Amino acid sequence: MERPFSTLRNWGERGWSASTREMGGFKKFILRGNVVDLAVGVVIGAAFSGVVDSLVKDFISPLIGVALSALHLNQDFKNAFWEYQGQRFAFGDFVNALISFLIVAFVLYFFVVRPVALLQDRFLPREEPKAPEKRECPFCLSEVPLKATRCAYCTAQLPPAEEGTPAEVR
Repeated sequence: MERPFSTLRNWGERGWSASTREMGGFKKFILRGNVVDLAVGVVIGAAFSGVVDSLVKDFISPLIGVALSALHLNQDFKNAFWEYQGQRFAFGDFVNALISFLIVAFVLYFFVVRPVALLQDRFLPREEPKAPEKRECPFCLSEVPLKATRCAYCTAQLPPAEEGTPAEVR
């Protein structure tokens, strides 16, 4: 008869090996470049968004408010509005959000998208376009192999493949 402690030990060992197998898959998933890049991008994006919002609200909006003070707007541009036939159009907060968006888009494009595209162009090999493997039958317009001499669909005799195609290289 088996001792109860050895049975418990066997269960523990099986459970441990199963959990480490699963953790290995999780580790591979987490350490994949895309997941880590996405996590870093989200954190940096949130921090950068806060900085840009503060810049717009605390610096740019007051400057706009001072510049537009001739229009009798109050110094707080965020609360700027106009009225027409009893309807209030609050445009100050929208302009702040638009300015924040434009600053974030500008920085992302010129400091992330362009440099990454330039690095990819420089260091990643470009794929040469493959020679076509199929051509169109001029009679029934079906796709047939490039080296075919007769169409499989309409059985018409096909003209020879065009010059410079792999069909002529033998």
